[in-house]
Amino acid sequence: MSEAFIYDACRTPRGKGRADGALHEVTSVALSARLLNAVRERNGLEGHAVEDVIWGNVTQVGEQGGCLARSAVLLSDLDESIPGLSINRFCASGMEAVNLAANQVKAGAGHGYIAGGVEMMSRVAMGSDGAAIAVDPSLTMKTGFVPQGISADIIATEYGFTRSEADALAAESQRRAALAWAEGRFAKSIVPVRDQNGLTILEHDEYMRPETTLETLAALKPAFKDMGEVMPGFDKVAMLKYPHLAHVNHIHHAGNSSGIVDGAAAVLIGDAEFGRAHGLRPRARIRATAKIGTDPTIMLTGPVPVTEKILRDSGMTIGDIDLFEVNEAFAAVVLRFMQAFGVSPDVVNVNGGAIAMGHPLGASGAIIIGTLLDEMERRDLTTGLATLCIASGMGAATIIERV
Repeated sequence: MSEAFIYDACRTPRGKGRADGALHEVTSVALSARLLNAVRERNGLEGHAVEDVIWGNVTQVGEQGGCLARSAVLLSDLDESIPGLSINRFCASGMEAVNLAANQVKAGAGHGYIAGGVEMMSRVAMGSDGAAIAVDPSLTMKTGFVPQGISADIIATEYGFTRSEADALAAESQRRAALAWAEGRFAKSIVPVRDQNGLTILEHDEYMRPETTLETLAALKPAFKDMGEVMPGFDKVAMLKYPHLAHVNHIHHAGNSSGIVDGAAAVLIGDAEFGRAHGLRPRARIRATAKIGTDPTIMLTGPVPVTEKILRDSGMTIGDIDLFEVNEAFAAVVLRFMQAFGVSPDVVNVNGGAIAMGHPLGASGAIIIGTLLDEMERRDLTTGLATLCIASGMGAATIIERV
């Protein structure tokens, strides 16, 4: 079996995800094509250089429908002989694209792939695909469906996390992200977005709020309290599933939850022969990948069991990992991960995360893999783990090892 290496990783800056955001006028296919061109240019790829483009995006409707991956290839400067595959594993779509590409390479199904994802949340609204998991009563009643914010509050209640702990994590995410940008830690991977005239539209994550303090966060109203306690009363649904809970402690709000943003990310993956053919030096090997299903009501606990699985399957322990990226979907997700494994905050999301910079659903999994690799190189570390919680109750993880 071949080894799968990461040769390059890049991303666009993340836009605000609103109509007044810098990327709002850029379509999903255009942003995707921009990233594909960047990978081509950065690595000197010509002709049928890769076997496939595997591209994640979550809300596959409208401009993000119709096999967006193939559309992006055709709009880009990649050779038209390269096909495209669009995939959806909700928030882990970008990571699943990378993992799928890596496992294809390991199995000998092609020497090289471009994998990643996109989400233009200002243009294609989350939930606008009318997914059955949220709207079909026969399924929602069976699974005990509640919105993700309620799930995050259930985690906080179940595992004893307070509002002040969640706010402290959020404020620290903002501080770390601002410092990372100030010190140029993302410079290696950022691909500025330019218009058709070559003028820069966005070159910096615009969602960040570096002025955030514990005091400003404390003033925010819990975002999911009313939908939980009043209408439509999702707390009651949750307590049917978890009768030991006397109540749901609503601690999450806009400031300690991930931001709705626009963005895209790409990773170039190949075997040793691919690197030799294109004169490229591998940056890391993809040592292991994993995915798992979890309880669909509490929904966001997946990073813990999938990390246990990937470590077990790899014959590793948590102590073998030097650095972690845990997607900051909500503060309680990261707090639970650190609690479960006894991991120090000093090695988790050291450059901030989605609370500060945003969570473009289909791209985030690829973003955190690239962020992890850049920081491992900066610190001269060997092994890193990236993981995400996933809607409807799943988890995904990737272990990378520098070479």
